[in-house]
Amino acid sequence: MKDTVIAVVGPTAVGKTSLSVEIAKHFDGEIISGDSMQIYQGMDIGTAKITEKEQQGIPHHMLDIVSPQEPFSVADFQDLVRKNISAIRSRNKLPIIAGGTGLYIQAALYNYQFSDNKRDDTYQKQIEQLIEQKGADYLYQRLAQIDPAQAEKTHPNNVRRVIRALEVYARTGKTMTEHHADQSRNSPYQPIFIGLEMDRELLYNRINLRVEQMLKDGLLDEVNGLYHKGLEKSQAMQAIGYKEFLPYLKGEMSLEEAIDTLKRNSRRYAKRQYTWFKNKMHVHWYTVSPEEKDKKFSIILKDLAGMIDNK
Repeated sequence: MKDTVIAVVGPTAVGKTSLSVEIAKHFDGEIISGDSMQIYQGMDIGTAKITEKEQQGIPHHMLDIVSPQEPFSVADFQDLVRKNISAIRSRNKLPIIAGGTGLYIQAALYNYQFSDNKRDDTYQKQIEQLIEQKGADYLYQRLAQIDPAQAEKTHPNNVRRVIRALEVYARTGKTMTEHHADQSRNSPYQPIFIGLEMDRELLYNRINLRVEQMLKDGLLDEVNGLYHKGLEKSQAMQAIGYKEFLPYLKGEMSLEEAIDTLKRNSRRYAKRQYTWFKNKMHVHWYTVSPEEKDKKFSIILKDLAGMIDNK
């Protein structure tokens, strides 16, 4: 019999963290972060990492496990989440994934195969020479022609990811998007997806307020510290909440412009998250609002009890 795994999904700032804690308290569970950036040490404020107080004594996993200098792939994430699920089940606890990085959660919970894991060093060297001759933007434009969908969700500065997508296409004849579409929907688990959604205007206002709170909590100092460690080009610094302040730190943009950019990017990311889960997963959606949060959470816990019993 397959193990039940709960996944709490939805856009940023909608309330996933607090709901996952309530589910863990109610069903004797442990929580695994499903966020691709909360794995990094020293990146707490910008990733909205749960605090020790907010955890309310519930064990949390996949937080602070690598330094920002280290690369971390979807395959790495899949492997570690599955090990955590096994460990949690061995303690007779319920595994609960909380987070918003759709591809990572899909990879962890479904038979998402990484047949393209082997690197081609020769191709890598050729690409590096091409970057020296024509620049990284040329490479990105090449990806945009071959695989527009992958290019749209890849930051132009994330050269490592651009190279990876081009390499997969060169070696297999299939784009990264096609590889993702080919993945089996079979799961080694019995996943139950609980999705939170909110009136868009209300959600966007919450996102703006969250950005302002992050700044009060010291976000700029956090970004500045990472920047002065020479991490500007690292994979970790491509995260929303960090990359927006790099032009400001280099004197290329005012602080006000950087803050506005962060708010805008956060709102856009929330929209992408919501669309991704709507299109890719079978999710039980619940509309929440701050005023009726407790009431709605009670309904979700009651519904979940029925879903778990039927598994």
